[in-house]
Amino acid sequence: MILASGVGRAISIALSAGRRPAIAIFLIPIVLLAAAVFVPDSARTQTADTAQMAMDLLSREDTLKDLPRQDVLQVKASGAAVGAHYVGSEPCRLCHAGSFDEFKLTVMGRLLESGHHTVGGKMECESCHGPGSSHVNAGGGRNDIGTGVIRSFRANDPRSSAADINGICLTCHEKGDRTYWRGSVHQTRGVACTNCHTVMRRTSPRMQMAKGNVMDTCFQCHKDRRAHSVRTAHMPMREGKMDCGSCHNPHGGPHDKMLKEATVNDVCYTCHADKRGPFLFEHPPVRENCLNCHEPHGSMNRNLLTVMRPRLCQRCHTPGRHLGNPALGISSNRYMVNSACQNCHTNIHGSNSPSGRRWHR
Repeated sequence: MILASGVGRAISIALSAGRRPAIAIFLIPIVLLAAAVFVPDSARTQTADTAQMAMDLLSREDTLKDLPRQDVLQVKASGAAVGAHYVGSEPCRLCHAGSFDEFKLTVMGRLLESGHHTVGGKMECESCHGPGSSHVNAGGGRNDIGTGVIRSFRANDPRSSAADINGICLTCHEKGDRTYWRGSVHQTRGVACTNCHTVMRRTSPRMQMAKGNVMDTCFQCHKDRRAHSVRTAHMPMREGKMDCGSCHNPHGGPHDKMLKEATVNDVCYTCHADKRGPFLFEHPPVRENCLNCHEPHGSMNRNLLTVMRPRLCQRCHTPGRHLGNPALGISSNRYMVNSACQNCHTNIHGSNSPSGRRWHR
């Protein structure tokens, strides 16, 4: 027994050398030879199993050397013990029956129940959580180290980062709107998929959002936009006719501010097509950028204007023949009521009238 213990100790040393494969490759054959000659039959099975774990570790480390960094993160984040294997979803149901009842109401849950196939084969719990044999054999547990470990998506799990979590999701979800995720603003700032999406239970009608809708999910971080959305003039987001995703792609894109189109104006034109033009008489600030005059996230002024008229116009048009300054007396007040400048310049976004050079018609 003492000799068997010594052999086990030697194998442990070989296991600890997993980061230095050359040393481990030298030690393990010697240990196996000693086990074959000196260790009793009753202890050989356990010794052989331990040695196999060592070889598995070496194989795992050699594989990781050749993998891209993102794939290495996914493997190391698995939390599975060396030699763990896949056991399917049925053992999971025995302990997590309540979670399954909630999960089957979600899109992902319906896919799992229908036997949907992913890039890694049939969809199972382990498609995301990694090999579960050690977790099952240990009787479960949420340990961060030791036996019973399995990949977790908890925000406070010290074993995984946002990059680890996102790497698992991107195994299947890296096409379409997620094409530009790598290098996007949200990716570089450490946002995890699970910050915005909840997989295991149905919290929103669409897209598995972390909150009840897209708007409230974005407002978790963008609190200034929440304040804008309750201003007097606002986009119909609160009414459910559009959401943040109508203008922005939160998963990134080739355009500034994660816009879905190349420019601000092109985004606005998807709804306000009548403002697109081209017009016979263009209004330069309108053609340049809608944000010159409008605050799309919400304003206390009519029509989402950044400031009230006529002061909005006077930022570019300095006082001329008709002044809009109340200090000049009653005669100037007619330029300051109702729509002010637009009492006469009605087609301020552009005009196709031959006599509309000043956008009167």
